[in-house]
Parts: sequence; C-alpha cells; structure tokens
Amino acid sequence: MTAASPQLPIPPHFNPASVGQVWAVPYQPRAAEAQRWAAEHHLTPAANDARRVALILVDVQITFCLPGFELFVGGRSGDGAVQDNLRLCQFIYRNLAALTRIIITLDTHQAAQIFHPLLLMDEQGAPPPPHTLVSLSDVQQNKWRVNPRVAQMLGLDPQYAQQHLERYTAELQRRGKYDLTIWPYHAMLGGIGHALVPAVEEAVFFHTIARASQPEIEIKGQHPLTEHYSAIGPEVLTGPDGQTIAAKNPKFLKIMQDFDAVLLAGQAKSHCVASTVEDLLSDIQRTDPALAGKLYLLEDCTSPVVVPGVVDYTEAADAAYQRFAAAGVHIVQSTSPLTDWLP
Repeated sequence: MTAASPQLPIPPHFNPASVGQVWAVPYQPRAAEAQRWAAEHHLTPAANDARRVALILVDVQITFCLPGFELFVGGRSGDGAVQDNLRLCQFIYRNLAALTRIIITLDTHQAAQIFHPLLLMDEQGAPPPPHTLVSLSDVQQNKWRVNPRVAQMLGLDPQYAQQHLERYTAELQRRGKYDLTIWPYHAMLGGIGHALVPAVEEAVFFHTIARASQPEIEIKGQHPLTEHYSAIGPEVLTGPDGQTIAAKNPKFLKIMQDFDAVLLAGQAKSHCVASTVEDLLSDIQRTDPALAGKLYLLEDCTSPVVVPGVVDYTEAADAAYQRFAAAGVHIVQSTSPLTDWLP
C-alpha cells in the first residue's frame, strides 16, 4: 500500500474512552494484531515509501495530557489535550500507510531547575508559587533571587547563579519571549507524568510493528539553568560570562531536508509546539526558505495553556499560528484525509 492509498479503518482495539486514562499497553497482543493488520491491509515496510512523511509528536506526555496531572493542557474547553489525543490516535491509525516515521520529544526534568519553585526564593526565603512570572525588573529589585543552598546543591557558586538569573531574564525580555515562568513540578524523570499517554504510545507501537518503523525519541529540558520549550534548543544558550551552557539540536532541520512532508502535533500549542516551530522556521530561513512548505501543523491536535483565573495563552498561540501560515507553513486538520493536503 502506498502513501496515496485511502485512509484505513480504526483497528478494533482502539477505545476512545481510554485516551484520558492511565493503563498498561498490552505489547505482545498488540504486536500480533498489528502484524495481522499489516497483512490484511497490504501495508509495506516504511523503508519502501516513495513519499516519505514524518510525524513529530511534541511532549505528548501524561504530565500535560491527562486531567489531574501536573500541567494538564485543558485549553479553554477544559479537556483540550484529551480531545487532541483522541484525534491524534485516530489520525495515526487511519494513516498508517502514509506515515514513514514518528519522532517523539519528551520534556524531561528534575526538581532543581530554573522554572521550578525550588531554585528561587523571595526576601523571606519562600519559593515562588506555581505560575509566577519572573521578569528582569523583579530580579533587579530583588523580588526573586536564587536560593544559595540550591545553587550549591547544583555545584554552582551562588553569586554566579544570581548573575545568571539576571542575565537570563534580560535575554528573555530582549528577545520578546515569555517572562520566566515558574511551573508546577512536572515531567519529572522517572515519574509517571514523564511517560507518553498510553493511548498514543499504543498507536505509535502499532505503527512500529505494522510498518516496520522504529520511532525516534528526543529528550529535552534537562539543563538546570534554562527553560527548554522548543525541541530545537533551550530558551537561552549562554551563561552570564558568555560561556555556552546548552546547544541547539540540528536533527529537526535535517528531518525537514530528508522527508517530503513533516507533520507536527503535541502540547502545548502556546509553548513547546509554538517554540519548536519558531526555532525550526528560523533555521529554515537561514538554510532554505522553501522548506517551510513541507511543514504541516495538525491544529486540532494541540491546545494552548490556560489556567482559569490565572493565565490564558490562547490568543498568543493563535497569533503564532498566523505567523507560521504567513511564512508558508500549512495549518491543517487531522480529520481531513492526507491526500487532500499533501502534494
């Protein structure tokens, strides 16, 4: 079966009610079913695809996607990420024959990082509550500063760490980025929230077996001194003395060059997805602006961060998508057949 084939039916094992739940993927039975499915629908190995299509899934993890977990991306509807993943699973199953490779990013954190409460404190020594915005002026006025004990725990000189915080918030301001946001502890390495949403993991596993295509996993977000929304690279790459503290990942530009089409979905539309696309477009503009036409954003498989009564990034996310469209990126719906919008 080629990438131009009609959409496939949804396999009988898929249960829409399970998308918002935690459960164990039954790998062995699912692998056997995927092999039967491939034979029944004449699916060929992905290596034989004449048209190579990549699907990038940004941070489709329990911490962001399931109600009750640390940073559930509910959007304005309140169940945004659950509905996004319902559509995403159906999209993967329907388009098994067209998807050559799936690339997955995993936000990966520990407690002592610049965007978690532990690293900063106020003049009384109390940590900032989740969703606090830390601006350059806040740091200059000593409203928030690095906790010296935590700096030492990380092997940092407290004075250096404070200088980094000031330069960091100044760099965010200079580049028009969001202020440093203190998030709830989330995507903790080794914790359940770090894992992929089971329904999405199952769909990816099914694709792996049915198309003989191993997914690629990209870990991001581990450096303690910088946020790392984008899959391409952290928000700030240098320390207060100009030394390099982190680097960009060239892999995603290579994906744009190596594949005929690159699809992208995940969480959150306002942060990790938008930042990934912005960085990717920046690399594309420096390399080959025509590559932007290969990128397709599954808009109905992503939602913005909305914390009722605290912050709503919906308009910022929508404005970002308008900029992406103006740059030549395709904004599409997962419910439309691939053949309607792929060349």
